Amino acid sequence: MLHPGLGKKGSMVPPAAQDRPEESLSLWSDRSESTFALGEWIGREAAGGEVLALVGPLGAGKTRFVQGLAKGLEVAERYITSPTFILMQCYEGRLPLYHIDLYRMEKAAEMEALGLEEFLEGEGVAAVEWADKGLEVLPPARLTITFQYAGEDQRELHLSASGSHYQEWLRKIREARRWKILDGKK
Repeated sequence: MLHPGLGKKGSMVPPAAQDRPEESLSLWSDRSESTFALGEWIGREAAGGEVLALVGPLGAGKTRFVQGLAKGLEVAERYITSPTFILMQCYEGRLPLYHIDLYRMEKAAEMEALGLEEFLEGEGVAAVEWADKGLEVLPPARLTITFQYAGEDQRELHLSASGSHYQEWLRKIREARRWKILDGKK
């Protein structure tokens, strides 16, 4: 079930998010197109107000995922790169995409000074690369995706959902059977 108020200021934690434990799902991505496809699927499912925390080493697929997310959000065709030097790019589509990169951030106070909450609580979709540098400033209701190398072009994607909205996405991903699930649940 989607939460229509999810994108409204101050509503990032749906009531059910505090009552339900975090759920997780691990997927196998055997090529970058699979990572792109997951991003595209999530972009199509997005209703606005979502926060996606992306964690992983350089070259692990975070930006490739965001490129798929942009396609799913119907962002006009353009080359999407990691905004490492400018910290954030905004793209217009069916919903705004806020592509945030925390790679150069050292302290949570630096992130708070940037005013990111405006975008994290906005009506678009916030994709935060290097989110592990600022988890404490991100809303508790979010989808965290950890990208891990598993071979030359292979990755393990570990999705952790806090909040019923994101947990519903995990259920739908399981049911879609488009990605190989590693955690044994069917």
